[in-house]
Amino acid sequence: MKPTDDVCLCFHVPLDKIRGYLKREDPPVASLISECLGAGTGCGWCVPYLKQLHAQHQAGQLPTIEGSTEDYQNGRLRFRRDGSRVDPPETDTQ
Repeated sequence: MKPTDDVCLCFHVPLDKIRGYLKREDPPVASLISECLGAGTGCGWCVPYLKQLHAQHQAGQLPTIEGSTEDYQNGRLRFRRDGSRVDPPETDTQ
């Protein structure tokens, strides 16, 4: 996923905005991303990804989402259509 791509498709919150927030505020819990930026408060699709980005940040890594933007968007379409979800792959945060 590119930095300018939206992680939260409901409220159009891009990856680079989330990265900036994590770097600037260093929140102790992932839910503060939602509280501040609104990401994850719509359909809920991006919540596992927000948790993953937070964990990567806490581990000193550059927060990123693997895969293409198209795959991410298609996953959200399936989630909205039938509730099925394939959560983001576990990343090594050690």
